[in-house]
Amino acid sequence: MMENLPGFPDTVVAVSAKGRVSRADYETILIPAVEQALERHPKIRFWYELGPEFTGLDAGAAWEDFKVGMRHLTRWERMAVVTDVEWIRHAVDIFRFLMPGDMRSFPVSERASAREWITS
Repeated sequence: MMENLPGFPDTVVAVSAKGRVSRADYETILIPAVEQALERHPKIRFWYELGPEFTGLDAGAAWEDFKVGMRHLTRWERMAVVTDVEWIRHAVDIFRFLMPGDMRSFPVSERASAREWITS
């Protein structure tokens, strides 16, 4: 399940993932939020929080994640991935060089620092 998070600046698309994330989550939550933000701004920032309730991504969700990232590749200014899920943090660290914007992972204990970074 994915949900939009309130309280972020208009240039930041912020979502939280809990349980198992599906392709439908991307199609109904994430993609519309990204498209709406890109209608208002030439570049956007992305906050992706995966808490302890996160159990994984369906294959369709992983594909949608890749597609939305590549479709707007030059329009990502910053991405913060906040999680204690080690394989997610390692994946961010491995693939960050592919992103033209700045991409960082933060442990949940550094959530406040991550928020300061994504909004500054």
